[in-house]
Amino acid sequence: MGWYILKLVLLLPLIAGLAWASLKLAAKAQAKFGAAPQGGKAVRVVETTMLSPTLKLAVIEFHGREILVSVSRNGLARLAEAPAREIEP
Repeated sequence: MGWYILKLVLLLPLIAGLAWASLKLAAKAQAKFGAAPQGGKAVRVVETTMLSPTLKLAVIEFHGREILVSVSRNGLARLAEAPAREIEP
């Protein structure tokens, strides 16, 4: 019983530390290799809303236009398009 407790006391913090380190490393990798800075992107997701577990609405900004699309298991469908709104500070 004592050997089990000793292993638990030694290995549990080690495993927790490895999990924490891998999460930090993944966050750094995502920031470095994930997306380009906002100024360099041509497409930006402005907002998303879940309508059901399989259906979502998304507003996408592309070249000064906002496009409303529905996202489902079957793919994307463009619903509406409008000029992009100014972002309020």
